[in-house]
Amino acid sequence: MLVVETVVRIRREHASGKAIKAIARDLRLSRKVVRKAIRAPEGAFDYRRTVQPLPRLGPFQERLDVLLTENEARHRRDRLRMTRIHDLLCREGFEGSYDAVRRYARRWTQARRKDAGDGAPAFIPLMFKPGEAYQFDWSHEDVEIAGKPMRVKVAQMRLCASRAVYVRAYPRETQEMVFDAHARGFAFFGGVPLRGIYDNMKTAVTTVFVGKERVFNRRFLVMADHYMVEPTACSPAAGWEKGQVEHQVQTIRGRFFQPRLRFASIEELNGWLEAECLRWAATHAHPEQKELTVAEALDLERPALQPMLAPFDGFHETAHAVTGTCLISFDRNRYSVMAKAARRAVQVRAYADRIVVRLGDELIAEHARHFGRDRTIYDPWHYLPVLANKPGALRNGAPFQGWDLPPALTRLRRKLGGGDDADRRFVRVLASVMTDGLEAVEAAIREALNSGAVSDEVILNILARYRDPPSERPLDVVADLKLSHPPIADCARYDTVRGLHAAA
Repeated sequence: MLVVETVVRIRREHASGKAIKAIARDLRLSRKVVRKAIRAPEGAFDYRRTVQPLPRLGPFQERLDVLLTENEARHRRDRLRMTRIHDLLCREGFEGSYDAVRRYARRWTQARRKDAGDGAPAFIPLMFKPGEAYQFDWSHEDVEIAGKPMRVKVAQMRLCASRAVYVRAYPRETQEMVFDAHARGFAFFGGVPLRGIYDNMKTAVTTVFVGKERVFNRRFLVMADHYMVEPTACSPAAGWEKGQVEHQVQTIRGRFFQPRLRFASIEELNGWLEAECLRWAATHAHPEQKELTVAEALDLERPALQPMLAPFDGFHETAHAVTGTCLISFDRNRYSVMAKAARRAVQVRAYADRIVVRLGDELIAEHARHFGRDRTIYDPWHYLPVLANKPGALRNGAPFQGWDLPPALTRLRRKLGGGDDADRRFVRVLASVMTDGLEAVEAAIREALNSGAVSDEVILNILARYRDPPSERPLDVVADLKLSHPPIADCARYDTVRGLHAAA
């Protein structure tokens, strides 16, 4: 292909009267090329290939057309990548390169769109009023927690009017995490918009019908009703309907999560993410109102938001059976419950950061939630009624290994020493916690130790004195020491005894 400078020179020399043959000889070009440059309108000189030779792909062109047609008919998530299509052709004897297949697929797609009359996809810009809507989505990000690589699920929320963002990382993408993200996000924004825009995530949508009709999850609808939010689901595979949060996912990934973040815990990571959301809002201009930062736009939007009266009690409840060792299995871990629930059915309420176990209306356990596997989380106080009947389990019982006792009980344990008898004495004091309470038992232990008495009998006696405190008024000997059954002064009873002896 000739450069523009050569075409201009050819046209200038021909206009001055120089023959085509002479121009071709001087520039070492064919006369055909010179004539084409002279005849080209306004010096436009380019080459367009009318027939594309396919030396290696030609024998496989029909097969490739079939693969591309089948691939286009599949659902977006199930479509094959071009590398996979190239691999399938290679298995059938194709020896060409991947680029040849990729270029052919691009021309094939363009031809299909041209025949169908479809151009590039076009969209309509959207505008939202203050307090009208927010968008919600999930993303998966790679971080390092406590020195180990971990892929966290990041909840992403965005107010459509002010463009304020909120992100929070979770180990799971379950429904209780969705509830927690909404409660924290609304608290961060300072209010609740009227409408929420979601994709068709399973934690929110149960059934997808034609158009915009959806059947939402019951618990999700309860949450929406609590916050007075109207949920709206996007069309399947139509991310542009919540384009703000889709764009936010890419932006936050590049600005917050690259290079890879390293923190000691997810709680520390989330604290840093919330601070970054505030910094982002304070330092970035609103995309439409350039004179405002995102933080200033959020301040203007807050009066239009609905007040958040109270966070939603966002738990996911399931039924579980308690084993004879007072344990329940939940999310691949085991947790202890109070001994009274052994071998009974209980209800487990799972929150984002804790689990609560109930037996009817009674709370029988509450633990911080763990997301690893095959761990057993004990609360030694749950086993106290069993320990009172089996004091020998104190030494080797799994719940009591490494038990972090209160200071007074730790001192008493050390003073009593080791051995079976010491264990029995210590368990007697421990068992009194069930009736007198931990605070009273600690006070009794401190009083006994300060007096130099290291005895369970002394401590239990002090507790009994706590239960029956002395009267505030002074003792009246006549009134307070009056016998319930006073003796009767009757000397005639001695005559009865003398008569019995005489008869004998």
